[in-house]
Amino acid sequence: MTDEVADADLVALPKAHLHLHLTGGMRHATLIELAQRSAVRLPERLVDEVPDDWRLLGWPRFQRLYDLARGVLRTAADIERLLREIAEDEAAAGSKWLELQITPSGYAARLGDLVTAMEVFCAGAAAAETATGVGVRLIIAANRTRPPWEAETQARLAVRFREHGVIGFGLSNDERQGPPEQYAKAFRIAREGGLAAMPHAGELLGAESVARSVAAFQPVRIGHGVRAVEDPAVLALLAQRRIACEVCPASNVALGVVGGHEEVPIRTLEEAGVPVVLAADDPLLFGSGLVEQYAAVRDLLGYSRADLARIAAASFRHSTAPPGVIEAAMADIERWRDHAAGGPT
Repeated sequence: MTDEVADADLVALPKAHLHLHLTGGMRHATLIELAQRSAVRLPERLVDEVPDDWRLLGWPRFQRLYDLARGVLRTAADIERLLREIAEDEAAAGSKWLELQITPSGYAARLGDLVTAMEVFCAGAAAAETATGVGVRLIIAANRTRPPWEAETQARLAVRFREHGVIGFGLSNDERQGPPEQYAKAFRIAREGGLAAMPHAGELLGAESVARSVAAFQPVRIGHGVRAVEDPAVLALLAQRRIACEVCPASNVALGVVGGHEEVPIRTLEEAGVPVVLAADDPLLFGSGLVEQYAAVRDLLGYSRADLARIAAASFRHSTAPPGVIEAAMADIERWRDHAAGGPT
């Protein structure tokens, strides 16, 4: 057996993708087509598929670009197409399970209202799963730049659609804008309704933000969480509670959270006993999907075949996939780990 892992072999590795945003998962060609249809003028950064200056200049510019991209999605058919294409791309990357983050308030006005938007999302996710074979589930994410009552409304709505593909409740956008404690009630509503808590934290703010999010939300996973490494006590807290960090290397580099891929603290998190899963966050803006995140830790952090298999296995263990899906994935990952690159998997 060789420890070398080719790019094609990374595709063959079964994976679950647990941190991907709806608009951020759009294909560049789809963005351009829909923008032309709706006469939406896009900035150069979005027109160029691989811009010369790929590094974004901080969070405000990222959010502006994201909002512009979301603006091309006008109809239920657009959403259904986007969900199908995302699932197709996940299948091509070797993903077997996808937990996709959606903020309904960003689409409600165009689709009619919040309930109608949720019906569109859930129907589109189910159709995408049927078409591709990739398990597609939804995380409803509140916007932390909006008031807590709005988050509570969306939490109740998320619970209402729990039987239609919604598995979790999150909190996204600028981490510096909304203290965790303001949204504790919304997460309590979601948890009591049977949903898992999956907030963003430890990206634009440090380890204290992670600790406060754990206390306020009782999460099963933390979106990003990489700045937990700034405090050993917070690392110990995550390890003790087995709270996984959804680490998105390309996103962390592009937004300046770290100086380069080699500084993404995946080894530090794992050595502290914190479960780590890899994710792409917003491939449309950061230029790389899930396979590229695995390639980055292989190339820049020296992760071996066994290391990559361990990360992939964690992605299923910390997902909400049914036991049968997880068991089958674990068996396939073990076979992948134990075969040489290019050999049978």
